[in-house]
Amino acid sequence: MTTLTTALPEQPRTTPRPEHEPVRPARITPLDTLRHVRTLAWRTLVQVKHNPMELLDFSVQPLMFLLLFTYVFGGAISGSTSDYLTFALPGIIVQNTLFTTLNTGTGLNTDLTKGVFDRLRSLPIARSAPLAGRIVADLAKQLWAIGMLLGLGYILGFRVHTGPLEALAAVGLVMLFALCVSWISVLVGMLVSEPEKVMVFGFTLIFPLTFISNAFVQTSTMPGWLQAFVKVNPVTALADATRGLLSSGPVATPTWHALLWAAGIAAVFAPLAVTAFKRRV
Repeated sequence: MTTLTTALPEQPRTTPRPEHEPVRPARITPLDTLRHVRTLAWRTLVQVKHNPMELLDFSVQPLMFLLLFTYVFGGAISGSTSDYLTFALPGIIVQNTLFTTLNTGTGLNTDLTKGVFDRLRSLPIARSAPLAGRIVADLAKQLWAIGMLLGLGYILGFRVHTGPLEALAAVGLVMLFALCVSWISVLVGMLVSEPEKVMVFGFTLIFPLTFISNAFVQTSTMPGWLQAFVKVNPVTALADATRGLLSSGPVATPTWHALLWAAGIAAVFAPLAVTAFKRRV
């Protein structure tokens, strides 16, 4: 008897994976990084719903500052509240934005101490996403606070005497400066052991910088020895540029000074903050 056999196709040989061979993570593309940053930024913004007290930092507190400075000090400083509102509102926007940058370092330090970064480290996300997400979320909060200040200022009588493009340029300049200053907050948040210490350091640095400037009063009303510091203060340059873009006054020189200060701050503190972040995380 003849046995007919059908030739079966030869199956490819596979080499079994060793048991202890590590599984390589999938490559994270720039688009993936942007998506991770967006998700973590949204996570930070949603946290406001569970922590209503955070609204005080970027909603109620700046509005209280505007009302108090305008109606308590306005008449004594400028002779009328309307004149002082025109002068002081840009300075209050600058002051509030710089103080709000402290939330970036405080939030990062809180996430570190509560173990949030330990959980994020186990996920297949970009390593820079938690830091970038926090910064983006805080910038969104600052933009919200600026909008509220301008809205209340309009109700009180403040008017933009330049134009919509100049007003947008003023907001963009303040936001850019805040972004650069945020690196100082990030660095402090990575170096200290408790979130409260970020606020202590921030108030020690930002409080004198904002008040020893022309954000609230004219430089000419100060003693001569103090005017020298006020004129080189970066807050003065930013307040003058914002004031010129929103109402009236010089624009080009203070804007360039503010941009140079912002670039210098970022060039010094951004590398230090990123290095401290990598070591801590």
